[in-house]
Amino acid sequence: MTMQYYEPLSLVVEMKDDGMMVRTLVERRLGVSRKLLSRLKLTEQGITVNGQRVYTNDRVKAGDLVELRMEQERSDDILPEPMALDIVYEDRDLLIVNKPPGIVVHPTHGHYTGTLANGVVHHWQERGEAVRFRPIHRLDEDTSGLVAIAKNPYIHQQLSEQLQAGEVHKSYLAYVYNAPQIAVGTVNEPIDRDPDSPHIRIVTPEGYPSVTHYETVAAYRNGAASKIKLKLETGRTHQIRVHMKHLGCPLIGDSMYGFASPERQAAGSPELEAMVNRQALHAAVLGFTHPMKREWMQWEASLPDDLRQLEDALQQENNSMENGEIEQA
Repeated sequence: MTMQYYEPLSLVVEMKDDGMMVRTLVERRLGVSRKLLSRLKLTEQGITVNGQRVYTNDRVKAGDLVELRMEQERSDDILPEPMALDIVYEDRDLLIVNKPPGIVVHPTHGHYTGTLANGVVHHWQERGEAVRFRPIHRLDEDTSGLVAIAKNPYIHQQLSEQLQAGEVHKSYLAYVYNAPQIAVGTVNEPIDRDPDSPHIRIVTPEGYPSVTHYETVAAYRNGAASKIKLKLETGRTHQIRVHMKHLGCPLIGDSMYGFASPERQAAGSPELEAMVNRQALHAAVLGFTHPMKREWMQWEASLPDDLRQLEDALQQENNSMENGEIEQA
């Protein structure tokens, strides 16, 4: 069977790089990791200079054409399933999807089908693309919003490095009980697993550094609920949900970190939670430097229907209060 490759990464050797080793050149010019380079070395046409296969310690001359070819891969372990995907952006390197609430990103124990991965793999199959599912980051099952998926190993490596370096912009919208005492601020509190319940995260001095920036966008019900914009500086599991609970502002609909039943009743929450039936959290904005275009790109996902309904209901209450139609407490 003939080996199939993705479009090659290529560069022409400049005079200042004359005599440089191939390995050093592609690490400096393209940012190729040593792990990926090791994979390319094992591929017949993985690393070529002027069309000829070379070793990574061979030296190049000014004007040489250096090309790196990655073998095409498929996610054969993921069952393709038709799914109505909300595709925000796609090119040969990237796919940005607006994930609806209620589905997980990748198959796990108990979730082998009906995941975002199943739908994306089917989408690529329909397009005739041999691509492996490589998400750059994940969202909780009940969190809606933008997910970035790399379409080859190089893009995955580059974006993972941007994510680790804090160079990926991710902002969220959340609807919470109460309103922060300080309208704009930062929660800088370490997070780790709850020793009594490994699925739950808690704020603890022994935890991992965790930083969440927040801004109060709107207040409802005389401060009994609010809309918050959040930006993550770190990416711990359940970070926003844990930090907002720590502020005394748990997310509406959050069954894991939300208020106990008496407090929910006091907040007038049953009808609000009935509107969303999940934590009211949406990954609204995603931005990073495109590894191939070398330019900043940013995307925005509009609110899903349930959160729009929730906001409309809260705003309508505010309007009624302002017009004197509802007696204020």
